[in-house]
Amino acid sequence: MRSKLLLGPLFVYVCFGCQRPIQPPADVVAWKDPSKKPVEAPPKTPEPPKYAALSRARFNELAVRLNLPLYWAQDTNGNQAVDPNEVRSLLFYPKPATWTNNGTFTKEFEDTYAALLAADKAPIQGMNDEDTSRLKLVVEELAQGAPTLVHNDLSMLNAPEKSFVRQVLQAAKGIDELYALAVGMKTLESDAAKVDPASQSMFRRNWGPKCVGPKTERHAKCNALSEEVKPVYDLYPKEIQKERSFCKSLETAKNAKALLDPFVAVREEKGKLVAVPYHVAYKPQMDAVATTLESAAMALDGVESEQAMRGYVLAAARSFRSNDWRPSDEAWAKMNATNSKFYLRVAPDETYWEPCSHKAGFHLTFAIINKESLNFQKKLAPVQQDMEDTLATLIGKAYKARKVTFHLPDFIDIVFNAGDDRDPIGATIGQSLPNWGPVANEGRGRTVAMSNLYTDPDSRANRHAQATSLLTQESMKLYGETTTPALLSTILHEATHNLGPAHEYAYKGKSNTVAFGGPLASMMEELKAQSGALYFIDFLRQKGIIDDQLAKEAYLDSIVWAFGHISREMYEPDHKPKTYSHVAAIQVGFLIDEGAITFDPKAHAANGSDEGSFTLHFDKLPAAIEKLMNQVAEVKATNRRDASEAWVKRYVDGDVIPQGVIRDRLLRFPKSSFVYSLEL
Repeated sequence: MRSKLLLGPLFVYVCFGCQRPIQPPADVVAWKDPSKKPVEAPPKTPEPPKYAALSRARFNELAVRLNLPLYWAQDTNGNQAVDPNEVRSLLFYPKPATWTNNGTFTKEFEDTYAALLAADKAPIQGMNDEDTSRLKLVVEELAQGAPTLVHNDLSMLNAPEKSFVRQVLQAAKGIDELYALAVGMKTLESDAAKVDPASQSMFRRNWGPKCVGPKTERHAKCNALSEEVKPVYDLYPKEIQKERSFCKSLETAKNAKALLDPFVAVREEKGKLVAVPYHVAYKPQMDAVATTLESAAMALDGVESEQAMRGYVLAAARSFRSNDWRPSDEAWAKMNATNSKFYLRVAPDETYWEPCSHKAGFHLTFAIINKESLNFQKKLAPVQQDMEDTLATLIGKAYKARKVTFHLPDFIDIVFNAGDDRDPIGATIGQSLPNWGPVANEGRGRTVAMSNLYTDPDSRANRHAQATSLLTQESMKLYGETTTPALLSTILHEATHNLGPAHEYAYKGKSNTVAFGGPLASMMEELKAQSGALYFIDFLRQKGIIDDQLAKEAYLDSIVWAFGHISREMYEPDHKPKTYSHVAAIQVGFLIDEGAITFDPKAHAANGSDEGSFTLHFDKLPAAIEKLMNQVAEVKATNRRDASEAWVKRYVDGDVIPQGVIRDRLLRFPKSSFVYSLEL
């Protein structure tokens, strides 16, 4: 520690028989002998930063392992140490914490940092050898998801708006309760309370004990609790879930239409399976969400600019009490980027999350409207009917063009997600809702693109490194350094959900869901949408809406997206198809067959170290993609299950794509696992 010289008061010395010393002038601090050279003080050595022992990546990784609501957002001053203004307290963790106070770290942070250092050095050790083996897999599972922050400062909102946001956050916690119950997590919470922090963190993040990381999801011992513990979905009776083909049994039951309704749970009564509406099966939880939404609407009573939002929130509250989602869909469809600064969707919607892909999952998305979307809407709105007509022409006689009036995508900046929207790894980047009912069938739904996800420096650097490990230098020359290509692809994907055979379309009286079955029907709808994301790139280029450069960047971005999903395997451990992995494999495989993408096992990738790489042939892509779109839309429009199964056999289960190469390269990089913080 460096000492500091302090000057004290003037002392008077008395010496009898001595000459009184001459007093120095008042402005002289101390007398110095002019004949002596002053001694220079040694150079000051700056104190090292106090919290510099861990890199930012390691700090955040360990915080997840210890199940702490703590995140080091950015090293803003470049001192390689965490500072008070650089940390964030995270939402949706079991216990809140206070890390800073008046610009300094709290005792809680100091103790936590010591715990992080201890965890960094300590070996992974369970209660016994078997538990140690399990715990190592848990740590590996967590490490495959790089915590990625979604932070919003909403302190500039007025008091009623802040109250509204707080109530929406409370509703999000209620949605979490509903989703945890439906997915089978709730019944295991007492077991999770007894395990180590890493296992608790995995259980929280993954919505249950199962591993979801591509390196660990198939390992029998990778489980947050024990390998014997498996979640039981509350949507269906426990006993029937023991049968591997129970979904097909439900689909062929006499009362299948009632049992497979998206807004009911299946229960067994007197030896028979019956449909129980959500608001009956989950009455306490749904009433609690409804009450909170009513409080949120009350907060907006006097806010003139948010009456559209207030109307939707009240309608949503009533839907949670009645299980009739049509009125809230109608109120939601009236909202847009100009009549509210907020975006909110709270309802049961998507079906991918459960084994049979029939039941709507509870979710909540809350965001701020990004006004930049209005520029894209102005460009695309005049051509949306042309997009429908063009697609109908591609399909042929089996499909007749409709008059489409769907909302083009709004850009939204996510504030927080809940329930089915808060994925363990990755996040939804675009969505078109609702999926059922008059609003969907009449093209009055709402489409959004999440414009602030994967835009942080860490995510962009990670994605660029992934691309350079698989693509040639020639192809990488057209890699876009902005987020515009990705946003354009998302917009076109979501727009295509509203085009062609969509929503409750039926061919010869049979719906896609019945013709294909739940998982395959979901895959075909997403294949149509993502094929549209590719096909309409050249459509917009020919219309002069985008230029050649952006078109090529968007093609490249979509293929990099596809590589990412191919790397995640094609099936869940229980052999349930992974929707987007199937979509990606069919697209890339088809384009390889058409010569628009080639793989040379001897060519060096753009990173200069990996051997074996892909080249995109931009001159061949438009024609190949048009052929793909034609076949996908025609197969979906005519319910040709045999054709879709043939694609799965060739491209998903076959060897057209070097899937092993893609997996090996991309699994070097952790996937984004989004965490949330908020200032109000």
